[in-house]
Amino acid sequence: MRFLCLHGAGTSGEIFKIQTSAFRAKLSISPTPTFDFIDAPFPSKPAAGIDLFYSPPYYSFYSAATIPALHAAHAWLLAYVAKHGPYDAVMTFSQGGALASSMLLSHFINTPHVPSPFKLAVFICSGIPLLALDELGLPVGQKARDIDENSKHALSAQASSASILAQGRERWTGIESDVVTEGEVLETDVYGLDFTQYPKEWRVRMPTVHVYGKKDPRYAASTQLAWFCEEGKRRVYDHGTGHEIPRKREVSMAIAEAVEWGVEMATKGV
Repeated sequence: MRFLCLHGAGTSGEIFKIQTSAFRAKLSISPTPTFDFIDAPFPSKPAAGIDLFYSPPYYSFYSAATIPALHAAHAWLLAYVAKHGPYDAVMTFSQGGALASSMLLSHFINTPHVPSPFKLAVFICSGIPLLALDELGLPVGQKARDIDENSKHALSAQASSASILAQGRERWTGIESDVVTEGEVLETDVYGLDFTQYPKEWRVRMPTVHVYGKKDPRYAASTQLAWFCEEGKRRVYDHGTGHEIPRKREVSMAIAEAVEWGVEMATKGV
């Protein structure tokens, strides 16, 4: 199985390769999957705190949170797949997941008769942009917009170099008002999104794996994305920490197991 790997904003393919190395080493899949870690097209400043650990260059898939910028990123991604593919799966982190998830949801809504460019998606600390929902005509409540905006500010603060140096791993506190367990989330209020207002068929209808942590300020966005993926074809794993990929053995084993499940589902053509 061949994976296309899309990194977070202000990082790089090489950084994402390092970030995922622990759980990829635990994978037990035959034949051995390959991972294509690519750089986004736009040079950018480093993500908050990233330059403490990783050297430049840094890249982003889009620099402006606008519909035209997202459309351009979708076109770039599809052109890359057409030129360098085919790929069986996509694995993402943060902005890479925003790009892939919005493209896939648009695909399943607007061109459901066309085969998906991927058979499996692995979303790590990834959410779907609310502007993508706006464009699709899906209602987005003010609560969802407020949580989205506040979580972005909280992420920037908690991931910053100052927070890392002052608090280390204790810096991850999420946003207390919206960090609850998945079992307490109602279909009518998934952090401000009412899924009863969305057509049931408007989902990412392929196997998906969702990896995120309850202390991530963007936890709500990750949960919303999981709800936009078909329930019987998704696997969710909460690693318990922040906007990161922990490398502890037990976490790496759990992530690897979830990815193996996704590969099995995709291989079966579920």
